[in-house]
Amino acid sequence: MGSLAWEVIGVIDTEGDCAEWTFPAEPGAVRTARAAVRGQLHGWHLDCLADLAALLVSELVTNSLRHATGPIGVRLVREAGHEGALLVEVSDPLPDPPRERVAQAEDENGRGLQLVAGSSLRWGTRPGGTGKTVWFELALPG
Repeated sequence: MGSLAWEVIGVIDTEGDCAEWTFPAEPGAVRTARAAVRGQLHGWHLDCLADLAALLVSELVTNSLRHATGPIGVRLVREAGHEGALLVEVSDPLPDPPRERVAQAEDENGRGLQLVAGSSLRWGTRPGGTGKTVWFELALPG
């Protein structure tokens, strides 16, 4: 198993209330992103959110891998002033917003955005300079 440092293109910022990484568009990015999110949330003493945040990040990074070819960004922001929410963003260079669809029982995929929508306080997408960002918020423990 490779170390996190070998699989991450760049750690942009992990100080204070924001942590940001860029991962290559390769299958190992899902596992590496999940580990990075868990590690940062542990460092922020937010282990109670680690499983859910890692699962939702996995779904969004998987979507990016399925449809985009460039690097994938993951960003965590602990927002003290925004009703105590953890903002999680996943960015990729594909400008098209993801489409939520209804997965049938026999479908092997298509549930990622449903999971994000049903598990988060709010979620959405926004265009970026070279692609798009899908974001969601999780409530911080009170």
